[in-house]
Amino acid sequence: MSEYYSIYLPNYTIGHGVYEKIPIVCRDYGMSAVIIGGKTALSKAEAKIRKAAEAGGMQITGTLWYGGECTYENVEKLAAEPAVRQAKLLFAVGGGKATDTTKALGEKINKAVFSFPTITSNCAGCTSVSIMYHEDGSFLEPFFITRPPMHTFLDLDIIAAAPWKYMWAGMGDTYAKYFEATMSSRGEELSHYVGLGVTISRMCLDPILKYGRRALEDNKKGVASKELENIVLAINVTTALVSILVTKDKIIDYNTGLAHAINYGLTSFPEVEQNHLHGEIVSFGVLILLLVESQVNPAFKEQYKEMAAFSADVGLPRWLDDLGLTDADEDRVIDCAIKMKDIDHNPYPITREMVTKAFDTLKGDYRK
Repeated sequence: MSEYYSIYLPNYTIGHGVYEKIPIVCRDYGMSAVIIGGKTALSKAEAKIRKAAEAGGMQITGTLWYGGECTYENVEKLAAEPAVRQAKLLFAVGGGKATDTTKALGEKINKAVFSFPTITSNCAGCTSVSIMYHEDGSFLEPFFITRPPMHTFLDLDIIAAAPWKYMWAGMGDTYAKYFEATMSSRGEELSHYVGLGVTISRMCLDPILKYGRRALEDNKKGVASKELENIVLAINVTTALVSILVTKDKIIDYNTGLAHAINYGLTSFPEVEQNHLHGEIVSFGVLILLLVESQVNPAFKEQYKEMAAFSADVGLPRWLDDLGLTDADEDRVIDCAIKMKDIDHNPYPITREMVTKAFDTLKGDYRK
């Protein structure tokens, strides 16, 4: 065992006109940067980033599309680009895959990454892992990175103008962090950092229940309200803090659980993978998780009712019908889910019978 360990946590600026801070924040790391991102994201943010950076004396060596998928192959292609070689810094612009590609690139070539999320669907802009895929788009592995981006710039005007579906789905993935972290760690003697991560995971749930409905309506109107800001912080920042702390040992034990196992069961159907967003699917898994929990501790039934009501209010899925599947697909989803390693670390064994009972309850409630 090492005699020491290091933990790097996110730094961020959030609000209006945040890109004006780029030269001040970045100058200690370098005064040249390459912008890497998704095509839509670049169309929304590149001009603002360039203007702010160049006004502060920074050089932008080029703008590059990240490649369309977060793969090691795209990382290698980007590493060979002259604009990347010439730059001291890497500016990651966009959603999860563009940001994760740039983070992996920074790790491989030892250059500092700064992130510029343009949507609020996940914590990629603030966390220290990249989710890597095969070239065909299938999942490959998590790639753990030494530290998160040096700084994250959360421009609320750009995020508020983004399609509301990303925030809508992002809320489901965010509150899953609380339920899975607390479920998987229950009754254990935790290290300081894992215990800290589990404790603050409560902030992945409470702001969403308090502000989520209003924030979603404001997002639909393009309004950068205080409610929307609180949801951006929950999705982009709090979830990243939890993930960094509970995965410090490069294990998934406290960072996943039954909700994600159900997600993988559902995405074994290509039509679900192609037509629905990750957090949207995970939110369905949270309902199953809570119904399984309520079989062990009946007090969780009230938490289930609260989350089912939230899902109904904002239109998140509450049965297979909402994901384009039918009752006949239930067995395949369950069979796949109970084989996932995501449920291995749990305070009690999760059996097929427990999950089947949860599905039966959920179906009955949906069709009342």
